[in-house]
Amino acid sequence: DLVLVVGAKNSSNSNRLKELASERGIEAYLVNGPEDVKLDWLKGKSSIGITSGASTPEVLVNGVIEKLKPTNIKNIVYAEENVNFKLPKEVV
Repeated sequence: DLVLVVGAKNSSNSNRLKELASERGIEAYLVNGPEDVKLDWLKGKSSIGITSGASTPEVLVNGVIEKLKPTNIKNIVYAEENVNFKLPKEVV
């Protein structure tokens, strides 16, 4: 019914996530953190998706979840991240 994208207003990744939801006819908002969530957005909504931009700190996502006080959480993982980068020789 609603998608909240947690991320910076200048993040192309976060903006694209919001656009994707909107293109599919889903009401969507880009929020920087829990302070940006308007409780009026939640009225009449039974299902709310929360996603975030790639570099969004997890603490902001958790803050949005805590503000919503959900009674039922379903965590959906589409991809596991397991990329490792080697340090440059100068650092090692």
